[in-house]
Parts: sequence; C-alpha cells; structure tokens
Amino acid sequence: MTDQTPDPRIHVHELGTRARAAARGLATASTEAKNAALHAAAQALRQRTDELLAANSQDVASVAGSKPESFIDRLRLTPDRIEGMATALEDIAQLPDPVGRILATTERPNGLVIERVAVPIGVIGMIYESRPNVGADASALCLKSGNAVILRGGSESRHSTRVIVECMQAGLTAAGLPPHAVQTIQTPDREAVTALLEAVEHVDLVIPRGGRGLVELVRDRAKVPTLLHLDGNCHTYVHASADLDKAAQVIRNAKLRRTGVCGATESIVVDRAVAKDFIPRLATIMGDDCELRGDAEAVAFDSRILPANEEDWDTEYLDTIASVKVVDGLDKGIAWVDAHSSHHTDAIMAEDAEAARRFMTSIDSAIVMHNASTQFADGGEFGMGAEIGIATGKMHARGPVGLEQLTSFKYLVHGSGQQRP
Repeated sequence: MTDQTPDPRIHVHELGTRARAAARGLATASTEAKNAALHAAAQALRQRTDELLAANSQDVASVAGSKPESFIDRLRLTPDRIEGMATALEDIAQLPDPVGRILATTERPNGLVIERVAVPIGVIGMIYESRPNVGADASALCLKSGNAVILRGGSESRHSTRVIVECMQAGLTAAGLPPHAVQTIQTPDREAVTALLEAVEHVDLVIPRGGRGLVELVRDRAKVPTLLHLDGNCHTYVHASADLDKAAQVIRNAKLRRTGVCGATESIVVDRAVAKDFIPRLATIMGDDCELRGDAEAVAFDSRILPANEEDWDTEYLDTIASVKVVDGLDKGIAWVDAHSSHHTDAIMAEDAEAARRFMTSIDSAIVMHNASTQFADGGEFGMGAEIGIATGKMHARGPVGLEQLTSFKYLVHGSGQQRP
C-alpha cells in the first residue's frame, strides 16, 4: 500500500477485515505472549533508531517554516524520546494483564454462579495528530489489553508512524501473534478518516487525540462509538492560603516544562487576597520565557503583564503564553474555572485543606490536583505505564485511558442443570 491508494474506503475496509481477524487471535493470547511481543517491539525500536530518526527528519522537514515551534516539538523525535518509547513498552509489559480479571461474582439462590469478567473491546481506531510516540503507546496498550488497533496519525508524521508500526508488527511476529493487530492507514487522504469513523462492521471504538477541531470532527461524523479527548485548557488557581513561592515554582513547571502537551497550564487564576504579592513573583519566575496576558487588575499589579482579550480565557495556547485572571475568593475562583475550563485538568495551590477539598469536589474535570503541576496529567505518571489519551467525557472511562479502560466485560454464568420456572 502506498500514499497513492486509489480508494480510501477500500483501504480502510481491508485494514478493518485484517484487524477483526487479528483481534480474535489476540483476545485469547497468553499474558506471556503479549509481554514477549512488547519486549521484542521495544528491541526493534532501539535497533532501528537511526532509521526512525531519518524518517522523522523527513516529517519535520515537511512542515518546517509552516508550523509553530510547539508543533515541531511534538513532532520531533530524538534518541532519548525513542528510548522513552521503548521503555514505555517494557513498562506496559510489567503491568498486570487486564484481560480475564473477575470483576464481580454473585451466587444466586438457585445455585447459579455469575461472574463479570474483563474482556477486550475488540478493534480500536486511534486518530491522532503530530506526536509519533502516541502511535507506539496506543499500540502497546491495545496489544496488552487484547485489542487490535488501526492507527491514523497526522499526515505530517506518516514516515515516523510507518517505522513505529513496522517495529510493533515485528514484535507481534516474534511472539507468534497476528501482526495485523497493529496497522496504520497509509494514505493521507482525509476520506480515510471518514471511512474509519463509519466502519461499524470492523471497528468497535474510535479514540481521537488532538486539537478541538479533530475531536469535534470525530464527535460529529462518527457512527462508531467514541471515547473523546477534548483540548486541555487547564487552569491553576492560587488560593489565599497558598505558599506563594511554591505556587510560582509549580506553575512555571506546569506551563513551561513542555508547552505542547495537553496537561500544560494555560490559565492562572489568582485570589485577590494574594494577587498584589503573587503576580510580580509570577512575572519574575516566568521572565522572558512566557508571555503573560492578564485582566486589568493583573496588568495594574505588574507592567510585564500584557492586556488580555476575551478569547484568551478560553484558549489552549500550546505555546509560551498564559492568561492571568484575578478573582475575589474561592467561590469566584471555582466559578471562573468551571466556566472556562475544558474539564481536562485543573489544579489548586493551597495550604488550607478545606479550601482544597471544596475546589477538588466542586470542579467537574477529569483530573483535579492539589499543590502539584498539571503536567502530571499523564497515564505514565499515574502508574499506568502509558496512556492512549485523557478522556474528558463521563461514560466508560474518564481521565487517563490505560489498560483497564481498554477492556469491556461479559458475564459468565455457571450452572448445574438449573431451569427457569
């Protein structure tokens, strides 16, 4: 298959047919075989590092000059990032197998024993944008949880994705598992995305990971069930009781560690009681590394803060820019965050435990943090090995989607000849 695939729908149908067959084989694979595949795939990534870097250089060159640096950073691979991908595969291999877990057991008065048992979902369609490592993480998580996956990475990362998928398939083959359990759509034609979203006979679940435009496209066009991952307009609220030095240091990390990740703090909300002291500290610790855009009060407290406009309060910058809003007390802080957050990850900096409790129980986001950087919003940091995304909806899974969230369940009913009267 080449980039000149004549009919994207035929291509997706072929991928789906192979994925469905592979899913049947993977669903009953032993834990040992799945772990062996992950270790072999990790080794393949290491052995093909130079080839993967060369492919990634093609991808980066294709968008150089037309995309911001934050986008390039998400797309770029380095030897350390490739080693991180390989290590993540090995970490996932060390995690407990989620398939076959007995979730509940009930014995009925008539002697029937009913077990609720975790099983794979089946075939996952994974649509994502510029980060090639997402393909490796998603493939590994699907493999360990017994699911086949069809990847549709951004067209700008297609050369990198091709090599990553070949490494995953090499691992599957080495372990005696069906290599078509991991596949990628190999045409950049956007009609292939629509075909995947409508492939109800082949695909059980579609997970989009990217900007709001991608997620809204999936939400509006999908006939296949979806697990949505909206944008990360994440807030950190500085309460009146906060340790201001700690808050400034945490917020610098939350904003600038990596600006292009969905868990980066985009908006800083400051209690009026400490705003006069805190905002100059914030401007100093950010320095020239981050442009701060604030409301009139924030600007008045420090001339390094630029005036914000209404769009700033709802913007996921994914860049070295953050908004600053002054609010009058905890209730107003909660109300502001609730109104402007994308309900991905929000945090409070506070030494008052009751204030932290109220914030954490009131904010309706997938992840709520206390005295910690929002950049910990990551499946690996949660002990999941890796994540396939952060689900911001409320059905099936919420927050980091790891192995357990990639299983469904079925009921196994054991009898001894019972008949229903």
